[in-house]
Amino acid sequence: MGDMANSSVDFYPKSQRRELNHAGGFGCTLAELRSLMELRGAEALQKVQETYTDVNGLCRRLKTSPTEACGNVSAGAEDEGEAEAGWIEGAAILLSVICVVLVTAFNDWSKEKQFRGLQSRIEQEQKFTVIRNGQQVQIPVAELVVGDIAQIKYGDLLPADGVLIQGNDLKIDESSLTGESDHVRKSVDKDPMLLSGTHVMEGSGRMVITAVGVNSQTGIIFTLLGAGGEEEEKKDKKGKKDRNKQQDGAVENNQNKAKKQDGAVAMEMQPLKSAEGGEMEEREKKKASVPKKEKSVLQGKLTKLAVQIGKAGLVMSAITVIILVLYFVIETFVIDGKTWLAECTPVYVQYFVKFFIIGVTVLVVAVPEGLPLAVTISLAYSVKKMMKDNNLVRHLDACETMGNATAICSDKTGTLTTNRMTVVQSYMGDTHYKETPDPSNLTPKTLDLLVHAIAINSAYTTKILPPEKEGGLPRQVGNKTECALLGFVLDLRRDYQPVREQIPEEKLYKVYTFNSVRKSMSTVTCMPDGGYRLFSKGASEIVLKKCTNILNSNGELRSFRPRDRDEMVKKVIEPMACDGLRTICIAYRDFPAGKEPEWDNENDIVIDLTCIAVVGIEDPVRPEVPEAIRKCQRAGITVRMVTGDNINTARAIAAKCGIIQPGEDFLCLEGKEFNRRIRNEKGEIEQERLDKIWPKLRVLARSSPTDKHTLVKGIIDSTIGDQRQVVAVTGDGTNDGPALKKADVGFAMGIAGTDVAKEASDIILTDDNFSSIVKAVMWGRNVYDSISKFLQFQLTVNVVAVIVAFTGACITQDSPLKAVQMLWVNLIMDTFASLALATEPPTEALLLRKPYGRNKPLISRTMMKNILGHAVYQLIIIFTLLFVGEIFFDIDSGRNAPLHSPPSEHYTIIFNTFVMMQLFNEINARKIHGERNVFDGIFGNPIFCTIVLGTFGIQIMIVQFGGKPFSCSPLNSQQWLWCLFVGFGELVWGQVIATIPTSQLKCLKEAGHGPGKDEITDEEMAEDEEEIDHAERELRRGQILWFRGLNRIQTQIRVVKAFRSSLYEGLEKPDTKTSIHNFMTTPEFLINDYIHNIPLIDDTDVEESEGPLRRRFRASPPPSPNKNNNAIDSGIYLSTDVSKTPTSSSSPVSPLHSMETSL
Repeated sequence: MGDMANSSVDFYPKSQRRELNHAGGFGCTLAELRSLMELRGAEALQKVQETYTDVNGLCRRLKTSPTEACGNVSAGAEDEGEAEAGWIEGAAILLSVICVVLVTAFNDWSKEKQFRGLQSRIEQEQKFTVIRNGQQVQIPVAELVVGDIAQIKYGDLLPADGVLIQGNDLKIDESSLTGESDHVRKSVDKDPMLLSGTHVMEGSGRMVITAVGVNSQTGIIFTLLGAGGEEEEKKDKKGKKDRNKQQDGAVENNQNKAKKQDGAVAMEMQPLKSAEGGEMEEREKKKASVPKKEKSVLQGKLTKLAVQIGKAGLVMSAITVIILVLYFVIETFVIDGKTWLAECTPVYVQYFVKFFIIGVTVLVVAVPEGLPLAVTISLAYSVKKMMKDNNLVRHLDACETMGNATAICSDKTGTLTTNRMTVVQSYMGDTHYKETPDPSNLTPKTLDLLVHAIAINSAYTTKILPPEKEGGLPRQVGNKTECALLGFVLDLRRDYQPVREQIPEEKLYKVYTFNSVRKSMSTVTCMPDGGYRLFSKGASEIVLKKCTNILNSNGELRSFRPRDRDEMVKKVIEPMACDGLRTICIAYRDFPAGKEPEWDNENDIVIDLTCIAVVGIEDPVRPEVPEAIRKCQRAGITVRMVTGDNINTARAIAAKCGIIQPGEDFLCLEGKEFNRRIRNEKGEIEQERLDKIWPKLRVLARSSPTDKHTLVKGIIDSTIGDQRQVVAVTGDGTNDGPALKKADVGFAMGIAGTDVAKEASDIILTDDNFSSIVKAVMWGRNVYDSISKFLQFQLTVNVVAVIVAFTGACITQDSPLKAVQMLWVNLIMDTFASLALATEPPTEALLLRKPYGRNKPLISRTMMKNILGHAVYQLIIIFTLLFVGEIFFDIDSGRNAPLHSPPSEHYTIIFNTFVMMQLFNEINARKIHGERNVFDGIFGNPIFCTIVLGTFGIQIMIVQFGGKPFSCSPLNSQQWLWCLFVGFGELVWGQVIATIPTSQLKCLKEAGHGPGKDEITDEEMAEDEEEIDHAERELRRGQILWFRGLNRIQTQIRVVKAFRSSLYEGLEKPDTKTSIHNFMTTPEFLINDYIHNIPLIDDTDVEESEGPLRRRFRASPPPSPNKNNNAIDSGIYLSTDVSKTPTSSSSPVSPLHSMETSL
């Protein structure tokens, strides 16, 4: 794409080019903007100054204004498959196969369409705030245009490239583009370039958009990834043009080289998504390679079961063919003493073909082709219905994994509570008010300071708007805590808007935005006398420590010593926290005119504060949450609360929700204490220590994102107890990304959630409500049960059909059930039964049992009892009919019929009875836990009733009018009634089976187990042998990838060459990374210190490489504490295996080559 943009400029004569440039009426061209966005930092600033004087100049060229922004923008154009009847059997088989294939294809298509619908819905829902006609509006990302002024804030995923025109303490995570994990500080005067696909990690600001769609940095990368074919064509065309324009060759070549190099870098960097930005494809790829989380619990069990059944079927069909051929050969040539005559060859061949067809029939019947279909239908149906229950499922298998969940780690704010904050208590002027104070009781100075502190020191995007409906609550827009404070100002009968109009956002001198480390926000404004005033607000225990004064009842300063603080904590803050309130301290500090303070040194600025007030904010528990949590606990799911709030508030809310109950043995810990208990003297996390804590842990307060991730990982990896845990996590913030990705099922909040959280999640709760999670559990269990019902039904048919075909063929040289009939049975039992049984609606009864967990077999003892019990009944009936049926019905025997004889009534009755028994057994299959009432709720599922009656109708047509193709002879009414009577006997027999207690049948084996304990421990616990924390693990992962990278060097050599062509000549030597500060790192590899990080492999291979390589390294000396990302320093020594690595084709100068030799 880059080449194209370049060449389009290069190949036009100057006059034409001028017309092109100004065709759009803008003062700069697409090519200029694209080349501008490829520069970084100082280079970019220099280019902006040279070409446009400053950012305002660029805005003027783009016909936009930094304050008014674009006028009315109309969005761009919308973006723009032998015997006369000998052929009948073959044709019928083909028709049946076509039916099965079409039904499967249709299902796959509808699933895909549904999924695309969900995806596009997610994409359309992504909106971005821009300023148009001086008004803030939210528009879909697809409607952004160049020249728009966009508002950016903490948690945003930037949808377009742009240049910063105003920023407050802005930090960007560019790892999705560069692979560098450190956050990049952006400012108008140092590095104003913002790139699409990157995440805002701190701060806020405004940018002018300079590139959207395919011209943005992410767009260019996607074009590179998706435009293989187009590039070939481009190369051909370019080749011709190059020959015509030899003289331009050199210049053109250099530009292309640079472009290609950028392209290659971009292309290789792309898979290394930031740990939070969790792209779906990456996740899907991982699902295939790792047995534990990424392959869902159900998928693992089904795969195992399908393989077992397939092998058994193959063996049976092979034995059938061998027996038939041997029987025929011995009988014809040995017993009858015939000789093989040339003219008889076609007849013998026909016999052998017939035997082969019977063998195939046995195989076809043995393999449950309907299994994937049933899974697909069940999941697709559930996903569609879950949409109505406010669950937007992003990854199909998440909904069945949810049915196995044994633990839920939930956020507090917005999930368990309404996320509608209100100030209910306050402490001002030495008085503790239990409700909103009367403004007349406060001194004007205190009141004025309070109003200014709240109005100015909060995001200007946070507002209280009038209610949408008459009598409704005022609408809270923006940050909920700030909304509560603004609401408090309104309750004090004052207005915050005039203050904001007097000091607009542009006039704010410096803003320290809120983040999870600071837990406070501060804003500096200029005073009329030339001095400065700083307003600060944040968690009371943090801000009060920085206060040295407090306003008394007269609005005057008095000193605030540590012992005063302790007394205040005891008398004000702790009582508030015990009532479940979040305490916020509001303070200020004045700086005298004269010498300007060093604003970047935050620790010297936000200190010596004067406390104005402490307020207690409550976020009421959602009314439906306690009941939802009770349902979870009854269903065997442990709910844990993980919150950033203080321990008293968290405990109070947990008690209100019912997470903790009096008299229970539970733990409530703070993040610090949690870390102290799970780490050893070296600061490494130990699984054994974690295993002592998590079973009793119910509340984790004041927790960091790392703590949440550690807890989730610890629970998933734990092997104590007889079941391994399946963990669901809810989160809404950017910082929840890693935990959401690690969890078996990640729930993101649809309303309050940031883009990063949604991107990392599996299911999005469109109403942000915890009770929707309970519905997800119900649907998940329903999927699991639906598939078990289908398996119970299908395996009964399989067992019976295989045994009938096998014994029938061996005893009578002909299968009683013909190939076409078998295919019809397959069609009913596969397609229709999967549809009927997979669309059973869930019931509350699903929540009355414990979760199955990871290791529980798919086919329980009860199901095995049902399968074998019904199989015995059906086999007795069929064999009775086969050997004495002709006597009972007084008809001709169909056994030992000649090769092309017409269909017999005898075999038609066997086929018809077989199908009737399946139809009635389908009703039995509706219950898998040994319930007696199989008709319970049958009319609640119209699809089931329709399918049973429809199948019955088609069966009548086949028997009465199927004739030769279906090997059927019409039956009379008496014969039909007998068939129906025997079929109905299935229901009676079902009651007999239900009477036999499963506990007595010790001989029955379960089938389709999950991965066993030992299998897991070896592979996964190896990772945790010396785990220090997430960063250290990523580091080890990097080292292992190094060796894997060397092995795969040939595929990467292109990138190395691209790098070698220009070794970043102008760059200074980058600092060695001595530590990884951020646990959200992606693996990086330093090749010497002179070269930027080249990822040698994408993230998806990490997991598969861990197993073998870890075992190979286990004997090597332990890694040194050196955290440098260099394999040699880290003390992982290569054994002989790796020395056999084939040498790459790179030339000796290649840095990789030298690295390999040193290894």
